[in-house]
Amino acid sequence: MVISVNNLSKYYRVYKKEPGLLGSVKSLFNRKYYDAKAVDDISFSIEEGELVGFIGPNGAGKTTTLKCLSGLLYPTQGEVKVLGYNPYERKNTFLKQIALVMGQKNQLWWDLPAVDSFLLNKEIYDVSDKNYKETVNELAEILEINDVLQVQVRKLSLGQRMKCELIAALVHSPKVLFLDEPTIGLDVVMQKKLRDFIKEYNKRYKATIILTSHYMEDVRQLCERIIVIDHGVILYDGKFNDIVKEYSTSKYLSVTFEKPVDKEKLKKLGTIESYDFPKVVLSVPIEKSKHVAAKLLEDFPVDDINIEDPDIEDIVREIFTKKGA
Repeated sequence: MVISVNNLSKYYRVYKKEPGLLGSVKSLFNRKYYDAKAVDDISFSIEEGELVGFIGPNGAGKTTTLKCLSGLLYPTQGEVKVLGYNPYERKNTFLKQIALVMGQKNQLWWDLPAVDSFLLNKEIYDVSDKNYKETVNELAEILEINDVLQVQVRKLSLGQRMKCELIAALVHSPKVLFLDEPTIGLDVVMQKKLRDFIKEYNKRYKATIILTSHYMEDVRQLCERIIVIDHGVILYDGKFNDIVKEYSTSKYLSVTFEKPVDKEKLKKLGTIESYDFPKVVLSVPIEKSKHVAAKLLEDFPVDDINIEDPDIEDIVREIFTKKGA
């Protein structure tokens, strides 16, 4: 087992102050604090070579968990093991086997070419000349950025810079990779290229990867297993495909009509999600979807009809709603 998390909690003591000058004066004599629970008693384990999606809304505890796993934060309580090490001890032998890539943080030197940052990481991680050249050449070829490695980082596009950030993090060929929003701010074409790279790296190096992303397409394309977290608590841990079966309560009927139909009649069959003639989307309970489809074909001028599962975004939203209730 590569990653083992048992009853992990991370709390922050937060100071509360009333607004204005009077509130500032009061705080001098009577300060009020409360514990913000960034992560609250979570447990999970990840095997070698797994690529796991770690998803949830802003403030759910995703980044805090990754920082605990990489050793940047000390847990309030609980036990964390990564590759058999206690991450917060920050041993060199541990740090040489992991990498943390944060889409909103830069590790490249802004006024230098990316390759200079690669060389710096080569020395930090004590990578041999042979392994360094092979790794950088291979990764640059996969990511198609051989032509920009000598260009100052500040002159690169966001997509090119993000690719270089990945190479810098992978110079030492880590066994465990923590990816925190790696495609944030990128266009759909660049997102796909980075997804393809992550998939290829996982397959080629049998690396264990935890991926957080607000782009559900990243998770859909890359992860067989997902962990859903909200308010520091794990709501779901299982196969991506099973989440649809477990939490989806409705189907969408996408119908194309030959001529306009009465909205009121359609409302008797289900909830109208959209109506833009000739196309209408109806939401109906799963158990009634086939019956409603047959009814539409029988009573309405239907040109085409499809029965579809809801988007994963809607399903995750449903999980948050149910658990919150």
